[in-house]
Amino acid sequence: MSTSFLEAVRPVQFNLGRVIVAFSPAFLVPMAWAWAEDHERLLTIWAACFVFTLLTGALIWWQGRLTRRELKARDGFLLVVLVWLTLPAYSALPLWLTVPDITWVKAYFEAMSALTATGATALAGLDELPVSVNVWRCFLQLIGGLGIMLLVVAVLPMLGLGGMQLYKAETPGPMKDDRFTPRIAETARGLWGVYFVLSAACMGAYRWAGMSWADAFMHMCTTMGLGGFSSHDASFGYWDSPAIEGVAIVFMALAGISFMRYFMVLRSRNLNPLVHDREIQAYLWVLVVSVVLIAGLLATQGVYGTWAEALRVSAFHVLSLATTTGYASTDYATWPIFAPVWLMFLGCFVSCAGSTGGGIKMVRMLLLVKQARRELVRIIHPRVVNPVTLGRKVLPVSVMTAVMGFMLIYGAVTMGLTMLMLLSGLDIVTGFSAVVATVNNIGPGLGSVGPSSNFGVLTEFQLVVLTFAMLMGRLELLSVLVLFTGAFWRR
Repeated sequence: MSTSFLEAVRPVQFNLGRVIVAFSPAFLVPMAWAWAEDHERLLTIWAACFVFTLLTGALIWWQGRLTRRELKARDGFLLVVLVWLTLPAYSALPLWLTVPDITWVKAYFEAMSALTATGATALAGLDELPVSVNVWRCFLQLIGGLGIMLLVVAVLPMLGLGGMQLYKAETPGPMKDDRFTPRIAETARGLWGVYFVLSAACMGAYRWAGMSWADAFMHMCTTMGLGGFSSHDASFGYWDSPAIEGVAIVFMALAGISFMRYFMVLRSRNLNPLVHDREIQAYLWVLVVSVVLIAGLLATQGVYGTWAEALRVSAFHVLSLATTTGYASTDYATWPIFAPVWLMFLGCFVSCAGSTGGGIKMVRMLLLVKQARRELVRIIHPRVVNPVTLGRKVLPVSVMTAVMGFMLIYGAVTMGLTMLMLLSGLDIVTGFSAVVATVNNIGPGLGSVGPSSNFGVLTEFQLVVLTFAMLMGRLELLSVLVLFTGAFWRR
C-alpha cells in the first residue's frame, strides 16, 4: 500500500480501533453469566475474548493516533462498513470456541445475524448450549438493534463533526438529515435512553408472564432488537403461553416504530409526534388488516378450531414477521400458502424508519405509492401541479430520486443474490426466501430454511452469500455498494 493511501485511511483506522475498544466490554455480560454458572472453562474463554478484543482494538487505535483531520463523508461510510465486518469476527470467536462442531463460516454467519438483528440461525440444539453462549447471541441483537455506531457516537462525542457522517451512514430510512437536537451525540444518547427504558419494561413483562430471569433477559434483547433469536429450538412454542406471546406482540409493535418519535414525545411532552405521523398510521393499519386477514384464512380453512385461537396465532406471527423479528410458536410454513408468503412480504416493508426493524421501511413504501398515484394523475391531467407530500410536508425531488434509486438497487441485489443461490444448487423457494429473509433482516425463510429448520443445512458458500446479504440489508445497500464504485476511491 502506498504511503498516501495509508495516510488517507488513518482517521478510519484510528476510529475503528476506538469502536473495537468500546465494544470489548460487551464480553463481560456473558462472562458474568459464566461466573454465575461456575463454569471455569467458559469463564476463561469469555475473559480471553475480552482481553484480546481490548488489546487489538487499542493497538489499531494507537497505530492511527497520528491522524489530524476530521472524518469526511467518505470516511464515515468506510468506517461503518469496516465496523460491521470486524465486530462480527470478534463476536464469532467465542462461538467458534464454545459451540460443538461449528465451523468458522457458521460462527461468523451467526455473529453477523446477531449484530444485524436478522435472527437467521445456523445452530441447532440451542436448549443444550450453555446459558452464557445463548446470552451472548441474544445480547448482540440488543447492541445491533439501533446500531453499534449510534452507541459509539453517543459515548464517544470526540468524533466531532464526523459523528454526523456516521449517523447518516448508519441510520435506516430515506430522510437521514433530520436530527432533533443541536448535537448528534445528544440525539444518539436520547435514542439509546428510550431504547433501554423500553428494554427494561420488556424484561420485567416477560418475567411477570412466566419466563425465567435468564430467558426474560435474552428474549428482551431479541424482542427490542427485533432480531428473533431464542434460547430454545422451539422458539416461543417452548412455552405455548398466551401471556408470553401477548408481551412479545406489544413490545414487537413498539420496537417497530421509530425511536426518534418516542424521543420527540419525551422532549415535547406531547403525543402528536406519534398520533399524527403518517408512517406510524400506515404501519398500524397494515398490521391490523393483516392480523384479521390471516386469522380469517386460518379459521375458514380449518387450521384452527376457533376464531380466538386463530386470532392469537395470527397476531403473534404477523407482528413477528412484519417487524422482521422472526419468532415462531408453530410451523407457519404448513399453513395455506398465501399466509407464509404474505408474512414474508410484510417483512420487506412494514417496519418504520428509525426502528430496529429491517426491510425497505414503511415510509419508502408510502412514497412509492404516492409517486405511482402522482404518475396516474399526471396521465389524465398532464399540466397539474401534484407534488409528493408526506403529511403536510412537500418532499424535495432529491428524496424521491433517492427512494427510486434505492428500490432499483434493492431489486437488482435481491435478484442477483437469488441467482447465486440457485447457481449453487438450491431450489427456488429456499433460495429466493433465504435471500429475502437476509436482505430484509427477517430471519427464517421458507423451504429448507423455514421456521421448523435453520440455515445450518446450507453449504458454506451459501452462508457466505447470505452473510453478505445481511450486511447489505442492515446498512441499506448503498452504504456498502458505494465502496465498490471507482469514484469512491478517487481523490
